Amino acid sequence: MLDHFPFYLSLIVAILLLIMLAKRIKVAYPVLLVLAGLLISFIPGIPTIHINPELIFIIFLPPLLYEASWAISWKELWRWRRIISSFAFVVVFLSAMSVAFVTNHFIPGFSLALGFLLGGIVSPPDAVSAGAILKFVTVPKRMSSILEGESLLNDASSLLIFRFALIAVATGQFIWYEAALSFSWMLLGGVGIGLLVAWIFMKAHKHLPTDVNIDIVLSIVAPYVMYIAAEEAHSSGVLAVVSGGLLLSNKRHLFLNSTSRMRGINFWESFCFVLNGLVFMLIGLALPEIIAGLEETSLSTAIGYGILITGVLIVGRILSAYGAVLVTLIMRNFITVADSRNPGYKVPLVLGWTGMRGVVSLAAALSIPVQLSDGTPFPQRNLILFITFIVILLTLLVQGLTLPYLIRRLIIPNLDNALPEDKVYHTIKKQLAEQAVLLLKNKYSEQLDAHPALQQMAKKWEDKSEIVNDEVMAEDCKVIYLDILEQQRKWLHDKNEEEQTLDEEIIRKHLLHLDLEEERLRFI
Repeated sequence: MLDHFPFYLSLIVAILLLIMLAKRIKVAYPVLLVLAGLLISFIPGIPTIHINPELIFIIFLPPLLYEASWAISWKELWRWRRIISSFAFVVVFLSAMSVAFVTNHFIPGFSLALGFLLGGIVSPPDAVSAGAILKFVTVPKRMSSILEGESLLNDASSLLIFRFALIAVATGQFIWYEAALSFSWMLLGGVGIGLLVAWIFMKAHKHLPTDVNIDIVLSIVAPYVMYIAAEEAHSSGVLAVVSGGLLLSNKRHLFLNSTSRMRGINFWESFCFVLNGLVFMLIGLALPEIIAGLEETSLSTAIGYGILITGVLIVGRILSAYGAVLVTLIMRNFITVADSRNPGYKVPLVLGWTGMRGVVSLAAALSIPVQLSDGTPFPQRNLILFITFIVILLTLLVQGLTLPYLIRRLIIPNLDNALPEDKVYHTIKKQLAEQAVLLLKNKYSEQLDAHPALQQMAKKWEDKSEIVNDEVMAEDCKVIYLDILEQQRKWLHDKNEEEQTLDEEIIRKHLLHLDLEEERLRFI
């Protein structure tokens, strides 16, 4: 391990340089990192990288899911819950089933159980890849919300399919009612354990004498406890982290102070930045080990199988996207849907094209045991690994490189009919200022008459200008200002809950500004 430390250190430096290059040339960094990993793996003398799947599932997956669950809006997740659920569960199952039947028909020695195993591995799209690409293009808020919501849940559904298929291959049988009970426990148990662990951590933050550093360390520990506790109970660790993360994110203003919130955001952005870079580089570096495992099947034949499965997944997801729209248009006659308008052909096409695969697929494939319980080799394990790698590589290159062009070419209509973001932001800013002046005059009228600093603040709020007074402020004035900031936070949270179509990102920007004001107050 120590002998390879300089190599790993140089790998991190290479990742940073490649990500800077990706931003410069406006290419999603997962694409460049995978290609770089491929090229590095063929350099003579480079150590062979053996990826331990437990390393991915235990070390990488919980914090990445946790950070994503903090970033997403619960309001948007609930608003688009039907289409998100259909993509995260129904589309994933249909993709796995399509792969199962195609492999069973075209690949010699592939049973349906093995087909479902491969289908469960390659069915979930990768959240990081799509997110990195969407940074370079503008898409309607609803589309990004659907993709973010899907990415939180599709790993759970695909890993459930993978587990059941693995049992069927190992035992040679599939008992449907046992699978149904196990499936129900994985869903309900995962969510329940995640919420329970989140509640415990929330109470720990609130009642223990924590400081900023302890709060950040607890936030690191939380997703691992959620994931491991759920997995030990044979439920879904992915759903545990997602549900627990959503609860803590939604209640963050109740148990974290402004300093912990701000420094926590900075830490998690940097932490997940490094983790994401490492996992995509590792995908490329894993190729030599995967190719070495191909024995019975020629390389050209295996590549052909990989191209076939990639085509099935791409076509299947696009058709499923149009199917989801069709079902929504039919169901609007019977139930209330988030939006009953016809989105046209462009939105489903883009949603269908955002199907890049990533590290969860590779980790699942690597976690297939080498031998069955009776000591015989696991059937088609090496071929499954190689096909998974080809699917990841092709979807990242083909879809990842063409998605920005497709989005710009189609000019997707914004069906939200929302006002420009800057106009909404300044409207809320004006309302916040009015709230602050009203609170000062009604609750602190005597102090307002006595303190010039408060009078200056009131005048600036009335003039709609920034509070930039850095003069020394009396302690009682600071207490009043802190109370005003807290009341403004409550007003923002109430407004966010009342106006369902209001973009929560705008509310979060204002909340961040209030946190910055509170931090600035500590130094004047």
